[in-house]
Amino acid sequence: MRCVIVTGGASGIGRDACITLASQGYGIAIWDIAEKGKELAQNLLSKGYKAIFCYADTSDFNSVANAMQNTLSHFGKIYGLINNAGITRDATLINMSLNDWQKVIDVNLTGVFNCTKAAAPYLIEQKEGRIINTSSVVGIYGNYGQSNYSAAKAGLIGLTKTWAKELGKYNITVNAVAPGFIATDMINTIPQKVIDLIISKTPLARTGSISDVVAAYKFLLSDEAGFITGAVISVDGGLSL
Repeated sequence: MRCVIVTGGASGIGRDACITLASQGYGIAIWDIAEKGKELAQNLLSKGYKAIFCYADTSDFNSVANAMQNTLSHFGKIYGLINNAGITRDATLINMSLNDWQKVIDVNLTGVFNCTKAAAPYLIEQKEGRIINTSSVVGIYGNYGQSNYSAAKAGLIGLTKTWAKELGKYNITVNAVAPGFIATDMINTIPQKVIDLIISKTPLARTGSISDVVAAYKFLLSDEAGFITGAVISVDGGLSL
């Protein structure tokens, strides 16, 4: 059984990824700071799937290292790492606090470095693995009021291409998924006129669904994607065109 780690797996896109991949036969390690990740693991187990919840603060390498040891103790080995965890603390440059800048960088960028650094030695040893970094369309084109988030997501694209070059000789692929405007719980905080404006600029004329992003994860984990590495797959309905 192939074990896949999903950071931020307790809610949103990460939660759906855990459920979908578990149903596809993957063993799932849910890494999160939220206790509802434990409930999700129990729910998956009750359905006959293989899952474990590990407390993991991705901004803290020691926390990540402990989660990795717990995952390996449970599954024996790992196959994939989906760096999905992320937060937002939006404000314009003038209004953004130093704390809000640093917190987003710590979780969305340093957190991905921490998780991948912890996983890479095991993937290298077994000469097989898949790493997926969740970037964003704003990491490519920027976005008003998101200096911290845009910088972190752009940084993930750089890490993806660098790690693809470093780890390819070990049969490890590293790719990024860049979602556009996806209908998650956060959409409820956005004024309808802003939503309508974004949809009007999207060639497919709709918001994306969580399942659209999860489908990209699933493909990049598959054998069919074995010769794809260093790629940034935009899941944005053409918004970035």
